[in-house]
Amino acid sequence: MFKKILIANRGEIALRVIRTCKEMGIKTVAVYSTADKESLHVRFADEAVCIGPAPSSESYLKIPHIIAAAEITNADAIHPGYGFLSENANFSKICKEHDIKFIGASHEMIEKMGDKATAKATMKAAGVPCVPGSEGILKDYPDCLKTAKKIGFPIMLKATAGGGGKGMRAVWSEDKLEAAWESARQEAKAGFGNDGMYMEKLIEEPRHIEIQIVGDQTGKACHLSERDCSVQRRHQKLTEETPSPFMTDELREKMGTAAIKAAEYIKYEGAGTVEFLVDKHRNFYFMEMNTRIQVEHPITEMVVDHDLIREQILVAAGVPISGKNYYPKLHSIECRINAEDPYNNFRPSPGKIVNLHTPGGHGVRLDTHVYSGYVIPPNYDSMVAKLITTAQTRQEAINKMKRALDEFVVEGVKTTIPFHRQLMDHPDYLAGNYTTKFMEDFVLQPEEEE
Repeated sequence: MFKKILIANRGEIALRVIRTCKEMGIKTVAVYSTADKESLHVRFADEAVCIGPAPSSESYLKIPHIIAAAEITNADAIHPGYGFLSENANFSKICKEHDIKFIGASHEMIEKMGDKATAKATMKAAGVPCVPGSEGILKDYPDCLKTAKKIGFPIMLKATAGGGGKGMRAVWSEDKLEAAWESARQEAKAGFGNDGMYMEKLIEEPRHIEIQIVGDQTGKACHLSERDCSVQRRHQKLTEETPSPFMTDELREKMGTAAIKAAEYIKYEGAGTVEFLVDKHRNFYFMEMNTRIQVEHPITEMVVDHDLIREQILVAAGVPISGKNYYPKLHSIECRINAEDPYNNFRPSPGKIVNLHTPGGHGVRLDTHVYSGYVIPPNYDSMVAKLITTAQTRQEAINKMKRALDEFVVEGVKTTIPFHRQLMDHPDYLAGNYTTKFMEDFVLQPEEEE
């Protein structure tokens, strides 16, 4: 087992990893930028190393600085968390070259699954259902037009190196295709330095459902059931739940089997998710694979009573998995609390938290790195907390979430708490009747006067 793990991340996920390491008797090293000097992950780690100034390009994305921090502290493993370098094949490779265990996928696996066009080809070869679309990257506009006619409108153009909705365009008719092709390529080039595009059939009334998987070093994988991530804004998840209200036992078995097939085909090591689009007829199609721990992993932990960070560390240390699949015994919901103003188009709201009261009670979990007096820097993702409620039934979990949101007080900055509170009363959400298009029709009501 590892003696010391460096966490190459910040905020709540860094703190989350530190907690599990402490429970396992493993020493921890926090790295931090100058903007995060007062963050809790710095305070609670056994050692902390400053790796650069506030911009992530000069700190959390600076591979030489992180490797140097690991070497001077004698860390024998690095946990990358999510975001930043967690799916960076080069970082995984460099860790291996420096004899530091990367707690995640190998660089070969990340390269295979990180590029969406390559991932799709791999999944087709593995026999996993895929959305009809182009065979790899589109050569030019004539190839784009020919492919669109072949699979039929509506179609979705996607940047092969994309993420967060950049370089994506839904096209409903041929006359709109060329303009969409040009603008998507320009956006992809600016955002990722790569204007490679591929095409997929646009799935109507889609739900975004992911299967949590864990694979070990022997090539064996298991699944821990699904999470429904369909409530999204600009392709960014806002809330997640498990089990999905759309799921049937038969569909769970089919999707779980497909996810294991995908993981075992590439001999996947570590925790990851196989992401699917599911249409209104419950046909499911492979979308992408995330070769890291997910933001929303706590809801899975709550319904199957399993520490996924611990599982990641054990697998990385060579411990084989049991091979058993896990199914939800309870219902769990996560609301991502962001420092954003939902009444101003979710505009980021960094600044000082002058007063904080956090919710508690049975079945309430809060993963956060903030405290009263903490200054939220403007340099990073706006998420400040994940509020998770767990109960016997979905309705009980919703009721618990309403109560927890009412208790949650954050003063000094705007947060998405009012949005989540209204979401929990929305008739379509209450009925479990939502798709990835849900937010297009969601209207936030004015806050009631105190």
